[in-house]
Amino acid sequence: MLSNSGLCRPEHSMRFSALLALALLLPATPGLTQGAKDTLATTPLAPLTARALASHRGIYDLRLDRARENAGIVEVSGAMLYELIDACESWATHQRFSMTLRNREGTELETGSDYATLESMDGRTLRFSLTQVTQGAVTSRVAGQAELAADGSGTARYSESETRELPLPPGTLLPNTHTIAALNAARAGQRLLVAPIFDGTSADGAQQTTTFLSPWQGPQPVPEAPSLSTLGSSRMRIAFFEPDAEQPGGASTPSYEVSLHYFENGVAGDMIMDFGNFTVRAKLVRLEEAPGGC
Repeated sequence: MLSNSGLCRPEHSMRFSALLALALLLPATPGLTQGAKDTLATTPLAPLTARALASHRGIYDLRLDRARENAGIVEVSGAMLYELIDACESWATHQRFSMTLRNREGTELETGSDYATLESMDGRTLRFSLTQVTQGAVTSRVAGQAELAADGSGTARYSESETRELPLPPGTLLPNTHTIAALNAARAGQRLLVAPIFDGTSADGAQQTTTFLSPWQGPQPVPEAPSLSTLGSSRMRIAFFEPDAEQPGGASTPSYEVSLHYFENGVAGDMIMDFGNFTVRAKLVRLEEAPGGC
């Protein structure tokens, strides 16, 4: 997988990143032919492994999708670059993000972030760093390392912005591990995945998440990225809750949501990031292969 300006909270901008990540108002899912439905219903899909995620570099154009009247935002523009590299024993991810918001009075707010992780393919360790910038000035830095035991419990050790340790609850998933889990859940016909995620974008530790999954789709044309046209996929909506919020299903409200179209190789197509007062659409405009693998 966006300094409090009064227009938005850009510190939330990266919470879709590692899921990328991870943050949709689910667009209508294209219908399948009856034959395709029957095939998907009768043919078991083998679980995806860590190696299923493809090394790639995606470039996304950012534009305002919609804004509530009280948000005061009339225009959003920007770009995001997301890169995932198979580093043999780990995934290396890098995301750069820049966005400009303009209100009715013509005042502009420029915000951006630079986020990088190294996540072991066994889902047990994560090194992370995040720098956020608003109006050209660094507003926050978060960096450190997390380690998980076999049951998902563990510890996050921060080296910036302050040195401290936080416990991670059992069942915690790291970002790319969550991507694989969500894809496998969709392929198995599940409609919901609930799990805490730790991606290093928050100084408060793991966030509880609820992922809503649409039925698995067979290959479909993807004009903007033809290499994705032979792959199955699912549309997902991921809701993030603050660590001290009630569990999803209670009265709590997500602090951030992202909806996206995930392909079976881990590439995210167009997505919508919901910041509460406004939503931003990220359109995939270029997809490149990246070197990686053992």
